Amino acid sequence: MIIAQPRLGLHDPHDCTDATDELTILHAVYDTLVRRVGQDFVPHLAQRWDVSDDARQWTFHLQSGVTFHDGTPCDADAVSACLARMAREDKGYTLGAPAVWRQFLGGAQIDVLDNLTVRVTLAAPMADLLDVLEQGFIVAPSAFPALDAKDYSVQIGSGPYRLTGVTQTRITAERTADHFAGAPENANVTWQLETDPQKRLELLEQGKVQVAIGLDFEASQRLGKMRHEFLSPVAIIFLLNAARGPLADPRVRLALSLAVDRDALIATVMQGAARPLRGFVSPNHFGAGQGDGAMMDGARASALLAEAGYPDGLTLQVDCPTRLPDEAERLTAALAEQLAQVGIALEVFVHPEREEYAHMVRRKEIRDLCVFDSSPMSTYRVLFEKIDSRVAGSWWQGYANPKVEALIDTGRVTTDRDARAEIWREAYAVLQEDPAWLTLYNPLRVIGLAGTHSGFEMPADGVIDVARLPRLNGGDHAG
Repeated sequence: MIIAQPRLGLHDPHDCTDATDELTILHAVYDTLVRRVGQDFVPHLAQRWDVSDDARQWTFHLQSGVTFHDGTPCDADAVSACLARMAREDKGYTLGAPAVWRQFLGGAQIDVLDNLTVRVTLAAPMADLLDVLEQGFIVAPSAFPALDAKDYSVQIGSGPYRLTGVTQTRITAERTADHFAGAPENANVTWQLETDPQKRLELLEQGKVQVAIGLDFEASQRLGKMRHEFLSPVAIIFLLNAARGPLADPRVRLALSLAVDRDALIATVMQGAARPLRGFVSPNHFGAGQGDGAMMDGARASALLAEAGYPDGLTLQVDCPTRLPDEAERLTAALAEQLAQVGIALEVFVHPEREEYAHMVRRKEIRDLCVFDSSPMSTYRVLFEKIDSRVAGSWWQGYANPKVEALIDTGRVTTDRDARAEIWREAYAVLQEDPAWLTLYNPLRVIGLAGTHSGFEMPADGVIDVARLPRLNGGDHAG
């Protein structure tokens, strides 16, 4: 089975990434303690777990007899070493944000109770710890020296596939024998770099690859039953400077949200390939609300602006990257046309260097607002890292709401999952009336699979689960 994808590469598995092209490889090579299914988690390397009433102490009971691809044991000592490594200050780096995992695992006491039992006592409660552990790849400690030396060709896990080759254009792996979660349908997998979406489409049509991801929304329509459309949980947003300037006033932030016709933006900027985003997380997220917030209401927007002291409108300064999201400049231009209807003018400052742009945002040096996205699949992480003023995380821009922060405090110690989901839905509703961001849409993405697989669904996080793909060798097997 060959998968054609627009980006290819491997980094340290204990860094934090939202790159779906890389996550699909990491999840094939490595096991994690738990696995995400929809909005919930199921046992994986951990057969079961216990959590204390205050959500601080977690005990994981591991699968027995698991070994890494180099033959060393995947046991409690290895799991403990990986969690400790994730918590290091130099690990968990993602674009512009250092030590992501340290926020949650830093200061934790990790105890090996026996060969198959690990107890984690957190420094602070986190009822949503499984959100972190779903990306907590369990790496053979024998690989640590190479990874610390930035030799990312050394990737030794215990997962259903073992790497057999790594080049700049192809990464190959073969199915391992007797994996505890069962044997994948496809014996071999190759991830192949192809940056051109049209060529990825043609390779699939020609039978030269069996999976093609990131296909053009319209051009892929010709695939018929081989075409599978799914909602990306990535939120396309504008971060708002709530620390100073006009957007420090919640009335102006709400007016901005009410002035936007999200459906029109999707039609013009995304050619229909998105769904309106009404709150701070996508419908794929645990505890996402519904509600009628973020609906266009120009009259109310104008009234709020007048009440805030801007009866004749105002000018806002916008920082805009040239990629991530790639449509940022078109989006900003289209937004400017809409906001002009309520007297808001935009002065745009374009930034071609995306990583430097991220660092600028992290340093909280944005003007009034900036184009950005929000990618964590964890509702709690979004609240904690981006919205809680007491944390003032990497992407926080001055927003503070005591009601939201009280809900965060309650949710982080609520171990009952249904009760916690209701708490996050309450936060969702509060953030609709007092938005921290200007939320716009979730993109629709397209994946192509050879053959007919009517029951196929992409996972909620938008990452291909290679181990659970139907048999695709040759592309002519029905699912």
